[in-house]
Amino acid sequence: MPRAKLALVYGLMGLMAGSFALGETQPPAAPVPNEDTSSQAAHVPPDPPQHSMGDMPYPKMAALMQMDDTARTGMVLFDQLEWRNTAEGNALAWDAQGWYGGDTNKVWLRSEGERVAGTTQGARADLLWDHTFARWWSVQAGARQDFGSGPSRTWAALGVQGLAPYWFDTEATFYVGEQGRTAMRLKAEYELLLTQRLILQSEGETNLYGKADPARQLGSGLSDLEFGLRLRYEVRREFAPYIGVVWSRSFGGTADWARASGGSVSDVQFAAGLRAWF
Repeated sequence: MPRAKLALVYGLMGLMAGSFALGETQPPAAPVPNEDTSSQAAHVPPDPPQHSMGDMPYPKMAALMQMDDTARTGMVLFDQLEWRNTAEGNALAWDAQGWYGGDTNKVWLRSEGERVAGTTQGARADLLWDHTFARWWSVQAGARQDFGSGPSRTWAALGVQGLAPYWFDTEATFYVGEQGRTAMRLKAEYELLLTQRLILQSEGETNLYGKADPARQLGSGLSDLEFGLRLRYEVRREFAPYIGVVWSRSFGGTADWARASGGSVSDVQFAAGLRAWF
């Protein structure tokens, strides 16, 4: 019976081929639990500390670890130091601030104004105590001094400063002055990083007064509004020249006094300056 024997041989060969194929497709054996890999086996744990560190005063610990959370630091920033072509002539304008203190409490000094044709106009200086009360916000209290054209004015100041949603740097300060005068100053700033060095800075500022001040040609209510765009290039983070454009407008009684004195109610100014800090 040759055909039967041949079928039997083919059947045995098929069974042997299937067993070999089954053996090749079987997954590798799972690793033994808790078995160290090559990296774990090569790891050598450090020796336990030979000497325990006892209690020590904070200054000594801060010096040993080179990390002092109570250290005092300071900074001076000239956010704007620029030339402008105003309607009255060439002007030198500034917006500067500086602070010194710790993480929670600081002494804060800020000033802004401009000099037109050798005369200081609309200048002020604030000396404030700054206290952080939230992650991005601080409350400020102190005094403000107005100087320049007209009589000087002294104000008590109370406000907040911080980083609003969408990365708007904001200031809101309320002032109380002599003879029942009140005022409010609002300021917001936003920086758009076009590149790591080329930055477009937009800024808006407005001032409101509770009563008119004819000696300084200021009306009650909304007094003025200023909006600026400045494009700077940071040669270094601490040194950045810029160019920009500034639009300003007076309102209400302040605009009436500007017209009466022959001045301009609205003005568009080109600016070129330097932003620097240290």
